[in-house]
Amino acid sequence: MVMLNIVADKLHFEPMTVRLGAVVSGVDLRETLDQEVVVQLSEALVKYKVLFFRDQDITREQHLAFGRRFGELEIHPLTQHKEGFKTQDIDPEIMIVESTAKTPITADEWHSDVTWRKEPSLGSILRCIVSPKVGGDTLWADMEAAYDGLDEETKEEIEGLTAMHDWKPFRQAMYAQPGTEELVKELKAKYPPSEHPIVRTHPVSGRKSIYVNNPFTTNIKGKTREESMELLTRLYRTASTPDYQVRFRWQPHSIAFWDNRSTQHYAVGDFFPEHRLMERVTVAGERPF
Repeated sequence: MVMLNIVADKLHFEPMTVRLGAVVSGVDLRETLDQEVVVQLSEALVKYKVLFFRDQDITREQHLAFGRRFGELEIHPLTQHKEGFKTQDIDPEIMIVESTAKTPITADEWHSDVTWRKEPSLGSILRCIVSPKVGGDTLWADMEAAYDGLDEETKEEIEGLTAMHDWKPFRQAMYAQPGTEELVKELKAKYPPSEHPIVRTHPVSGRKSIYVNNPFTTNIKGKTREESMELLTRLYRTASTPDYQVRFRWQPHSIAFWDNRSTQHYAVGDFFPEHRLMERVTVAGERPF
């Protein structure tokens, strides 16, 4: 069957809030996308920060092809070793995120993906295959709006500061598995803590955002642990402001494409012991500034 190109004038974006999130219609991700469509989706990603697609019954190959239109795909260096995130025998750029009654998996903390890498990801494209009957939503927070909402004194306090990011949560999970000590040692040498600005500037829009998160940010450079935690805790809390959030109810064949440079997300763990199966590809990014 010959697939037709999708043209840009068919695209429609329905905002979900005034700050972030838009449902995209007028596109079939099984088909080949014109470069003009890719450009329009890229621009919408920066504007809306999270793009949602419904009823996209695509294959793994089509999922990969869609992701590659926006850049090189990265292979997550750690989650392939963690139960519930195994790549098995499929393409290593695909990460399986599966939760069952036996192995309940979720990411129920506000975070931006892989900030412990020198070059964290640009964004991720998450596809729902099996959704729970109830619950299991994902929320995103607009960290540019969170920065705008800070008082001027706090903005002055954090300007120019940097923080250290580490993959400690993954190490703890790996240590729980027998025989992983040597692997952890190898990965620690390969992925040492990374230093990033607390206030990140978006490389496309130039807007500033808060770029620290509780799971991966360990301390502020040049401050004591007590000083670091007092300030970091205040900044972590901003993601929890409902005014900065959008919430998405998953259904099979739903897809979310989020900008990892300007958002944080939270996968709600309110569906256990229901089954949830997702697959994710991630677009490689650049060093934050």
